[in-house]
Amino acid sequence: MIPHGPDGVEALSRRVSNPPAAPPTCRHTLVEHARLEWRPTDGGDPATIVQDFLTAHGLPVNDLTRPTHHDPTGVCGASLYVSATAGALMAGSPPGPPTPAPALPDIAVVVHAHTHQPTPPPPPRPWWLGPWQPSWTPDQHAAAVDTVRAAIARGDVYQVNLVGHAAAPYTGDPLPALTRLGALPGARYGGTLHGDGWAIGCASPETLVEVTAGRILTRPIKGTRPATTQGHRDLLASAKERAEHIMIVDLERNDLARVARTGSVRVDDLFAIRRWCDLWQAESTISAAVADGLGLADLLRAVCPGGSVTGAPKLAALTQITATEPVGRGASMGALGWIGPGHIDLGLTIRTAAADPHHLHLWAGGGITWDSDPHAEVAEAAAKAAPLRAALAKP
Repeated sequence: MIPHGPDGVEALSRRVSNPPAAPPTCRHTLVEHARLEWRPTDGGDPATIVQDFLTAHGLPVNDLTRPTHHDPTGVCGASLYVSATAGALMAGSPPGPPTPAPALPDIAVVVHAHTHQPTPPPPPRPWWLGPWQPSWTPDQHAAAVDTVRAAIARGDVYQVNLVGHAAAPYTGDPLPALTRLGALPGARYGGTLHGDGWAIGCASPETLVEVTAGRILTRPIKGTRPATTQGHRDLLASAKERAEHIMIVDLERNDLARVARTGSVRVDDLFAIRRWCDLWQAESTISAAVADGLGLADLLRAVCPGGSVTGAPKLAALTQITATEPVGRGASMGALGWIGPGHIDLGLTIRTAAADPHHLHLWAGGGITWDSDPHAEVAEAAAKAAPLRAALAKP
């Protein structure tokens, strides 16, 4: 269980933080300075609430085109976590099925300062991870693929990303296990974030949105094969994977155009093959000049949830997801990363696990098009989850 008591939750909050995308020179000296957690029952607009909270704590993000400097009070930056539910609400979509991990908030913002005397972690305790219990069987997953293919045949959608969930009981401190995910090969957004009774570990390779020096970019990933020579050839030659990928590139171009200077959106890199663990994946880079006066709230509304984990058109895909997936996406398929002076870098929470006081939770899926083979899609989701399960199980 996540630790409680005088040496538990309070000590947890004082541990040195290891948030994804934090500056490398600061990463091992960060401690919590201020915190916001939000759930839909709290009310209000989550995007505006995030923007106002950060501005109130020395990170003015109401105009991302203005030069920003380090706060003299010692604030370094902030971690931002947005759940799949919060992302759907920002996009104006229904929140989706109930989350299997309600202990987690749907928004978490942790403002960080530096320390030279961090509270040491508690003594290690025996770690045990029980068997994974999926929220749907392989046959139910395959049937859901056929359901999406039928929706595509009707013209309701072009593509839908289907995601499955599994949970496993544990005993011990989950943070060391979740921290191991960040060491997986290709984990561009490796790191952890935690709160009272919950924790998230991320091994994501995918950039949801990055803003630096007046430019905004996203790097959608779509298309997967085993990391072998033949897998590389197959991915490059796959008409199905390329078509799936191009649909999402077009969607992301449209998302960026909502917050970009007119005419500035461009595709810098198309269908580049990158490696994550033992998988090849296709990645593109889309960038644009930031529109004058753009604030963080409007940026989040434009890019959340990421198109590569929804499908196209985005709102129609989210409606199909709500009708098809048996449980909510929780910490997965959202955003997790860093907001600092003059820089935003948020990863998409694929390859992500979460802990509540009794279970670890893991999600995995893939994009479904008319050409999808149901059993191949089930196998692809299992291949994406396998390295995370192995890392979490280590004693």
